[in-house]
Amino acid sequence: MYIPSHFAETRPETLHRIIREHPLGILITHGNNGLDANHIPFELDPASGTNGRLSAHVARANPVWQTCPAGSEVLVVFRGAEGYISPNWYPSKHEAHRQVPTWNYEVVHAHGILTIHDDERFVRRIVARLTKTHEASEPKPWKMGDSEPAFINEMLQHIVGIEIEITSLVGKRKLSQNKDIRDRLGAVDALQERGAAELSASMRHPD
Repeated sequence: MYIPSHFAETRPETLHRIIREHPLGILITHGNNGLDANHIPFELDPASGTNGRLSAHVARANPVWQTCPAGSEVLVVFRGAEGYISPNWYPSKHEAHRQVPTWNYEVVHAHGILTIHDDERFVRRIVARLTKTHEASEPKPWKMGDSEPAFINEMLQHIVGIEIEITSLVGKRKLSQNKDIRDRLGAVDALQERGAAELSASMRHPD
């Protein structure tokens, strides 16, 4: 990934935050059939190892867990806030007309080593954790115990667990850091008016 120095993000806590807030990662693998990409919600354990650990599950029918052997190097891409930036939002554009459109975004590349867990206990644990995380804001959070045990046991048989030990995290936050403050804040105000709250907040405090 091309990263100009003013867009580089190296703080682990910021990279972990982006992963937590945008857990649907793109798992990129290279197996016997070449390149493949799968869109999977991950659970991050930031305290495991040097850079953290990712856990998830895939459908048993998904060939990724068989065509990409354990121990393979993989890449998971997480996209954070993103959106189009019009040059009309920069005050300086209306003075010198020397601005062009761009796209601002936050992204994290998690490189790691894949482990397969065809193990009911692991799968049950990761489903429980993912459910607890994403049901937390519900008035009455759903849990596996709400369903008949036989039904849950059957469903668990149709998925396989995966785990990725993160070996390195590469981050990029392209948030108009290379612009004058008034131009960046002009874009922030325009994004707020258009309801792009997440991107406008990231651009207001990019450091």
